[in-house]
Amino acid sequence: MTDRLPARLEATALMRQVSAEGGFATVIAKGEPEAGTIMVVLCENGARARAYERMPTPDGDRIWQLTRRDDPDKPGEFSEWLSRRQHQDSDLWIIELDIAGGERFIGLTAPPG
Repeated sequence: MTDRLPARLEATALMRQVSAEGGFATVIAKGEPEAGTIMVVLCENGARARAYERMPTPDGDRIWQLTRRDDPDKPGEFSEWLSRRQHQDSDLWIIELDIAGGERFIGLTAPPG
């Protein structure tokens, strides 16, 4: 038995929280319902996209870390990267949350840098 919340429930909860606060949320890729991993793509009005994934720490915890940021000078590069990530890991859920300050929904305070 594991203490981990099934991926489908976590994805649904994130999307409902954002919708309840007036934002938009969608599933870009649906992974394994129980044990899949989740990537969250945060943006504001479709801009400033940034991807967060849980990464392991030396003590065994998993924390949200920024893994990619959209570069407005390189259109299409971010979505191509998302597509590659999806094909690399069929268990991966990619959830887009379009709301100001979306980091708060994953327990972070503000986007780095």
